Amino acid sequence: MTSNKPYLLRALNEWILDNDQTPHIIVDINANDIEVPEQAIQDGKLVLNIAPQATRDLVLGNDAITFQARFAGAPFNIFLPLDAVMAIYARENGQGMMFAHGKEQVASGEGIEPPSKQDKAGSHLKLIK
Repeated sequence: MTSNKPYLLRALNEWILDNDQTPHIIVDINANDIEVPEQAIQDGKLVLNIAPQATRDLVLGNDAITFQARFAGAPFNIFLPLDAVMAIYARENGQGMMFAHGKEQVASGEGIEPPSKQDKAGSHLKLIK
């Protein structure tokens, strides 16, 4: 059976946008084959705004996410294999979903906070099998 991750990403992105929120994704910067500008990585984390206003030619494909965005005023082509995407959430309220790394299982959650604000003691989310 194919991965459910690309379908969930597309559905959650649409849901976030339909509710007038701003979709962000959290990316594993150690994943293979990611193409992002170095200045986008802050404190060892990569959080990207994928709202229509922030991207151009966004494609949430079955194998990768691709789009063009501006960083420091310069356009940059972004390539993210789906394995690199760790979560999608709404910036305004943290609603979204975290994905179990390297597996087809997902953990859903309420109040996902960007990595810089997460509690060091661990996530309040739990893996659903």
